[in-house]
Formats: sequence, C-alpha cells, structure tokens
Amino acid sequence: MDPELDRVGIFIDGSNLYHSLEENCGRMDLDFEGFVYKLLAGRSLFRTYYYNILQNGDRNPQGAQEQQKFLASLYSIPRLEVRLGTTKYRGDQLVEKGVDIMVATDLLRYAWDDLYDVAILVSGDGDFAYAVQAVKDSGKYVEIAAFPANLSWDMAQIADDRHFFDQDYFKDLWVGSGRTQSGRRRRRRPPRKGPEGNAAD
Repeated sequence: MDPELDRVGIFIDGSNLYHSLEENCGRMDLDFEGFVYKLLAGRSLFRTYYYNILQNGDRNPQGAQEQQKFLASLYSIPRLEVRLGTTKYRGDQLVEKGVDIMVATDLLRYAWDDLYDVAILVSGDGDFAYAVQAVKDSGKYVEIAAFPANLSWDMAQIADDRHFFDQDYFKDLWVGSGRTQSGRRRRRRPPRKGPEGNAAD
C-alpha cells in the first residue's frame, strides 16, 4: 500500500508535549497546525486528538483564562478535537484524572473501528505501552513522537517507527517569541521538571 494513502490518526498527550518542549527547547508556543502536518509528512489525516486537563478557574484564574485562549486556537484547526480530563487536589497539589485512560481508549477504539491505518502518539510515556501493543495486534501501525530524553525504553522498543524531536525539528513551528503556560497540568507521577509540568515517565 502506498504510504501516502495511509489514514493517520494523531494522538497528542498535551502535558507531556508541553513539558518536553519547555525542558528541551525552553518555549512552548507551538504552531499546532504546522506541527500536525509535519508529522503527517504528506499522508492523509483522519483526525487529531489533543488531551489535557481543564484548569481550575477558582484556584488558578489566570491559568484558566490562558488555557481558554489556547483551546480556542485549537478549536479553529480542522479535524482536531480536544479531550479534557478532570482535576483533583491532594493538599495543594493538582493531579489529573482520566487523561491517560482517554488516550488509550481512543487509540484502541478507533483502531478496532478501522478509522485509521497509522497512529502517531505524541508522548514518551511508558504507561501507554500496553495500549500501543494492542493497537499493533489489531493490525495497525504505531509511530511514537517524542524527545529522546523523554521517551521511555518500553515505548522506544514497541513502536513501529519513531519521530525523534530536537530543537531543529521545531525551528519553523513557533508562533511567537515568548513563552506560554497555556494548557499545562501536573501529573500524579513525579514529573521530570517543574511543579505544573507536562511530564514524561
């Protein structure tokens, strides 16, 4: 089959990506539409899914306002859907609920429904390894996209193909000169960097 005819589904773990961008590039103002089409590399897009948690406006009004602006920019991108999990506080620490489950469920569901041929998972989180193997077992291909420093050994081994990010990969994919904290979240598992970061495990 011609690779250009492959139907591609892109699944973006938002916090993982943004924490990795901050850690490796020092900025997070990513042109998402350009990023999606660079990952596609000329193939056909089924749909892009972006996952994160909804910021708590009572506890973090500025962060919630920034996130709404960020999400509005995502909603304007064709064939991109936003999936938002919930949050829970353990003392003063904000933790996510449900995001990883949503990612894994969508990967599996759309594979079984034959809605894509290739999944690109933008995350280095090893917790997705079992879901990735199940998708492969269903006859689909899975590509993993992550910075090498944020890519778990399990994910690196299990993927059919890998997109290794570096600073050069993103050089034409920034939308501004400053930083943004839109859409960032804190994870249950210890992050590699920062108290509100988008951690890779």
